[in-house]
This record gives sequence, C-alpha cells and structure tokens, in this order.
Amino acid sequence: MRTGVATVPLDYGRCPKWLFERMKRLSRGIMLAIREEFGPEEILKRLSDPIWFQSLGCVIGFDYNSSGLTTTTMGALKEGLRGLNNELGIFICGGKGKTSRKTPAQIQEWGEFLGFPMERIDKLVYSSKMSAKVDSNLIQDNFQIYAHNLIFSKSGQWVVVQQGMDTGIQKARRYHWLSSNVKDFVEEPHSGIISGARVKPLNLTAKESRENKKISTGLVTEKPKTFLKDIGSLMKQKRIPGFTEMELRDVEFHWHPVVQEKFDLKRLEKTIFFAKSQEPKNFEQLLATKGVGPKTIRALSLVSELIYGAKPSYEDPARYSFTVGGKDGTPFFVRKDTYNELLEIMERGIKKSKISISEKLKAQRRLNSLNYNLGQKYAAT
Repeated sequence: MRTGVATVPLDYGRCPKWLFERMKRLSRGIMLAIREEFGPEEILKRLSDPIWFQSLGCVIGFDYNSSGLTTTTMGALKEGLRGLNNELGIFICGGKGKTSRKTPAQIQEWGEFLGFPMERIDKLVYSSKMSAKVDSNLIQDNFQIYAHNLIFSKSGQWVVVQQGMDTGIQKARRYHWLSSNVKDFVEEPHSGIISGARVKPLNLTAKESRENKKISTGLVTEKPKTFLKDIGSLMKQKRIPGFTEMELRDVEFHWHPVVQEKFDLKRLEKTIFFAKSQEPKNFEQLLATKGVGPKTIRALSLVSELIYGAKPSYEDPARYSFTVGGKDGTPFFVRKDTYNELLEIMERGIKKSKISISEKLKAQRRLNSLNYNLGQKYAAT
C-alpha cells in the first residue's frame, strides 16, 4: 500500500453553494466517464482506494487537509448522480450525521426498486451495519463514526466509505471497505484507512489478534461466569496510571488501552448472558449480537490478554496520503473560470462519447491539452 501524509483536521466550515454546485457537476462527469470506459464496478474499486478518493476530492475543489473532504465529496457524488443512478448502475446510501442512520432504509428502498431478492438486500444491510460496528468496536482508536456511506452496484458489489472524529485531538479518520476484498469481516477487512494522527488503538482486526478473539468468544459461549468473576477480580486491584482499576506492575502484560473507565458489572453480566443465549458460533456472530458494544469487547479482550495470555494487536492500521487543492486557498483558491472551462469540456465530451470512437478521441485530446495548459499556468503561479 502506498503511503504519504494527510493532516485531516476537523473542519467545521461549510462548502460554498457555488462550489458545491460545480462539485456535483464535475463529480458526475468523472463518474460517467469511468463507467463509460471501465464499467460500474470500477467506480466502486476506485472509491475504495483512500488515495484515489482523496485525489478525487481535491480534483473537484476541496481542501486536501480537511475532514470535510470526505463528507462533501460523498454529498456531491450523491446529489450529482441523483436521477442517473439506474443508468450509471451505482446507488449511494447514507451520509453524515442523522442521514448515516438511514443507510439500511435507503438500501431497502433501492433494492426493492431494482427487484433485488430479499437475501441480497439483507446482505447489503448486514454489510453496512457490520462495517460500522467493526470500525467502532474492533478498532478502538477513539475516532467516533459520524459519517457512513454504502455504495453498491446492480451486481450486489459494494463499497463503504465512513469517517470518524476525535474531538480531543481535532482530527478525523476515514475507513474504506470493498466487498471483493472482504474475506472476513473481523480480520483485516479494509481496503485502506487514512488518518493524520498515529494512535495506539486496540486493534482486533489484525491477524495478531486472532487468538484474543477466539478466547473472547469462548468466554461468552463456554465460561460466562468465569469471565465475569475474572473481570470483577481485576477491577478490585489498585488504581495506577494507564488503567483505572488495575495494578499491572511487574507482570508481563503491562499495558492495555482501557483508560479512565470502570465497567458496569451488572450491565456487562446482562449483555454477556444475552449474547450466550444467541449461541454465536464465532467472533463475527458475537460482534453482530445486539448490545455487544465497545465496552463489552474491551472487557473480553482484557481478560483474554491478562488472564489467558492472548495479547491483541495495538498497531495502528491507518495509512496516509497527500494531495493539494482547496476552497480555503491551499495552495490557491478555486478559480471559477478554470472550473467552468473544465466542466464545459468534460460535459461536452460525455455527450459526444455516445456518438463515435473518433469523437471520443477528439474529446480526450482536448482534455489532455487543457490539463497541460492548467499545469503550465499553476506552475507559473
């Protein structure tokens, strides 16, 4: 995987209407061009690449160093493709904030419109929910998910682009998934994660955490009373820096990312016995169980490590990318005349692409010429 740098600070500003309208048009043109040349599945593949996605956001005029690139780019795509979804073969569900929670309902609506069998609709809904749950529970990096999009094609292939924020350090982190890459929802399922901050998370998606997850599942299905007794005993130990209720000096396992937190044993007991009643056959089914959230997962991981010696991974799975652009003037402000010229050429080229191959080639030469002239102009500035 290629690496680089992305600062991705939280951005509380709003995209100007004049710019967002152009973003919609240009992103629509780019998606139509990719579909025409490579097909709808290629769109999913490219959106799953965090570096390509970052570049797309910059090409349509957003800042490379802003959390808003994710939400604004996805918003522009969703609005720009409105009315063209069936023709394009790409359907975008979800969004930011409250809209993210509407993702399952929007998947259901599009699925019924397309005549999907219920099994395929349910699979897409499950993929949406599990990707969000994995990035909230299995990668405990303190980035709270607040934007979630699932994009799927008529063949049932899908991509997830979602973003979390850490208000404490004023940073955002974006998670990418691609269905064809997901062999196991709970073990290294991502096509990429982009962040501007290195952290030391509890990373249960890593292969190194496999034994920790196996023991965690066994604690629920075979030894729930033993687990509750163990976590209760650990919480009675003296408080030290780095862990709220545990004395870890002079032992092999000296660090665990459960900072300034007490477990509610009564609530934990209720959750564990409910999970046992569902008879999960593996860790994925355990994670999918209603009520099993980050605290339950942390408690299970803690006992698996400290009592049974199955240490999980604390390696940050995020990678980085870098590009330029921006409404805030980094490295220069968006120039409307240049943007309008680009849109005119892109849209004219798309219309003519349906006529003949020769017209396509002419449009490509014009676009190449514009790209060269823009490069010369910006190099001079």
